[in-house]
Amino acid sequence: MAGAAEFILGEYHRTLDERFRLSIPTELVEALGSTNDQYVLAKERLGCLSLWNAEAWHSNLNDGVELIRDKMRSGRLEGRLGEVQLLGRLLSTRHKAVPLAGRGRLMVPEGFREFLRVEPGGDCLVVGAAVCVEIWSPAAWLAYLEKRMPRFRRLFDRLSS
Repeated sequence: MAGAAEFILGEYHRTLDERFRLSIPTELVEALGSTNDQYVLAKERLGCLSLWNAEAWHSNLNDGVELIRDKMRSGRLEGRLGEVQLLGRLLSTRHKAVPLAGRGRLMVPEGFREFLRVEPGGDCLVVGAAVCVEIWSPAAWLAYLEKRMPRFRRLFDRLSS
């Protein structure tokens, strides 16, 4: 499972082709550690998709959903129907199982293309995010870095101490 043995890092420039395909670098695909070539693509934030090892994704998702079901059965989410519905809507659209074709080629599915905000023939960035691989529009990546990079040292120190 990615995250347990691997720490996925790296930043690569790629081009989304006319059929919404891009090549994920071999070292990032290998670090995801899929034994059956099955992956999950998820909507993270506008301009960013993430690619996960399917087994790890489904294990985490199933554990979380089961915890929520237990809370519903025990009445601990009484009066929070709107939040549960919101979660259901977001879970329904957030992720999709995807294969990777030869040479790590990913086809970005409909519904995810608009979220990524990269036109065919446009540039994108493929970034290792420790436990998954992220695909960013350049504008969204730059905005994210501008906001987060000044806090890097504090985050690194907190996590490594």
